[in-house]
Amino acid sequence: MPSLLTAVTYEAQEPERAARFWTALLDLRPADDAQVALRFVPGRAGALGHNRIHLHLTSSDLDDQQRTVARAIELGAHHLDVGQRPEEGHVVLADPAGYEFDVIEPGNSYLAGTGFLGEYACDGTREVGLFWSEALGWPLVWDQDEETAIQSPRGGTKVAWGGPPVAPNERPNRQRFELVPVEADQLAEVDRLIALGATRLGPGDDGAVNLADPDGNEFSVRAATP
Repeated sequence: MPSLLTAVTYEAQEPERAARFWTALLDLRPADDAQVALRFVPGRAGALGHNRIHLHLTSSDLDDQQRTVARAIELGAHHLDVGQRPEEGHVVLADPAGYEFDVIEPGNSYLAGTGFLGEYACDGTREVGLFWSEALGWPLVWDQDEETAIQSPRGGTKVAWGGPPVAPNERPNRQRFELVPVEADQLAEVDRLIALGATRLGPGDDGAVNLADPDGNEFSVRAATP
């Protein structure tokens, strides 16, 4: 039985501030396999190099997009210039920890039905997209031109990988997936993930086992709570 993606962990110099920002902006609820939570831990902030994951937030119409941007700035975000062209409809912002996210324009059919937190957009190869599809038991919903995306069978947030060119990996990653086995015990799940192409890195905090996916991105597997 595949693992449950319980959270994406972000390092931040002020994790409490970043957590308050996203809690207020997303109205976060307990995570499930359709709505992946954000978790902030002490560490390095974003934008100290290349962030391998950024979020895409959806909009129902132009007024809704503008409200989201205004609300984000009110909570502590700021506009970010990443070379986007004037004719592009999305708005690029950075959260208080320096991590980029996009408020996507309305009418984006690719993100239709995903909910407000539409996508975790990741740097990565097709191979890593296939790995995570098997690891989580999420079907591929996009597989074209080396770009892949997966989504829980229940719908909700997509996780996508943009294909080549892939920026060099910085380790330890500032953003990491956190997994919990659904049925198997922790060690059996670690063995399954290694068989799929992961690499063992060693023990982590609180009994977690740290692994790397086929692109070298770190992630952790924690024991399921009784």
